[in-house]
Amino acid sequence: MSIIISFMLLVCLISCTTARDSSREALQVTIGIGNGNLSKGCNDRHHNLPFKLNCKLPATPLANDVLKFADQRLALVHPIIQKFKSLITSDPLGITQTWVGSDICSYKGFYCDNPPDNKSAIAVASIDFNGFQLSAPSLDGFLDQLPDIALFHANSNNFSGSLSPNIAKIRYLYELDISNNRFSGPFPDAVLNMPGLTFLDIRFNFFTGSVPSQIFTQNLDALFINNNEFMIHLPDNIVNTHIFYLTLANNKFNGPLPRTIFKAFSSLAEVLLLNDQLTGCIPYEIGLLKEAVVFDAGNNQLTGHLPFSLACMENLEQLNFAGNLLFGAVPEVVCELGKLMNLSLSDNYFIHVGPMCRILIERGVLDVRNNCIPDLPFQRSVEECANFFAHPRFCPRMWSYNYIPCYHFPSSSSIPDMAPSP
Repeated sequence: MSIIISFMLLVCLISCTTARDSSREALQVTIGIGNGNLSKGCNDRHHNLPFKLNCKLPATPLANDVLKFADQRLALVHPIIQKFKSLITSDPLGITQTWVGSDICSYKGFYCDNPPDNKSAIAVASIDFNGFQLSAPSLDGFLDQLPDIALFHANSNNFSGSLSPNIAKIRYLYELDISNNRFSGPFPDAVLNMPGLTFLDIRFNFFTGSVPSQIFTQNLDALFINNNEFMIHLPDNIVNTHIFYLTLANNKFNGPLPRTIFKAFSSLAEVLLLNDQLTGCIPYEIGLLKEAVVFDAGNNQLTGHLPFSLACMENLEQLNFAGNLLFGAVPEVVCELGKLMNLSLSDNYFIHVGPMCRILIERGVLDVRNNCIPDLPFQRSVEECANFFAHPRFCPRMWSYNYIPCYHFPSSSSIPDMAPSP
């Protein structure tokens, strides 16, 4: 009997141990450790375990990663700026490294202000990229998509392409400077539809073709279109203009100086026409530029005499006609201009200077080198002068070269079309 009881106890012990091991294995498979893969159990959302697994929670965006803008207008232009940033191919000064985050007003080159239509709002009001040396294939999709911009200055970069017609929709833009870049194509006609524009600078680019005459009558204070490849006659149908500073130099403007533009441009303070292809004689109407401080028409093909009417330009400080085909005597009344600091007449064919002009030569104000003045040094050879005068050049209305309108008429509106009565 004792032997039977001992056998039954041994069977029971073995059976219980096997069951316990089977349950443990089952539990291990359920929670994923039996296969050495704890993540399986953590990723299974349908397990019904009687205890909590210590699983790592999936990553979620932090609150600080969500951009918060000071104004909705800034939020709207943020993707526009970031898209433009992705198009920049060269940034040697690391400018775009500051274009990060929601504080657009702290981006280098961007300036914020209250827009005119809402003084409590904050918007990107001006951009100054001058000298940043950034390179991009175009400004399209950037400049034309900034609705509150008032000033855009991008001098001395490497932007190219042409200007989008959509810039005409920028309602507050009044200063546009894209000078010294690589823009090309025709004159950006979109600016003709921007009545609020007062400053336009597109010099030192590769624009070609003609310049619309409407630009000269627009409400501009300054127009700088020099150092491009424009080829056109200067317009002769301009009645009035507000421009104070006009630079047309280093293009391919050709033909004569129109008589009418001088009355229209009577308020100009600075006129730069150097290094073009201007021809013909200088009309006496040039004396109507009463406010001009600088007049530069050097290195053209102007010919004839210097008109005495230059004496009416009493504010002149710099006058340059060097490198033309002018001849005759240098008018003494021009040398008597009280504010004149620089009078350049070199590389022409003048034959005489009077005592007042000789005083200016001694002072270093007047330069008449390389002319045909017999008793002065550094003149052209006799042969060169003789060859020039062997081919006579005639100007229309020769009487007008001795005519000084400001001496006869207090108002520049009284301009005769024929010689005044003696």
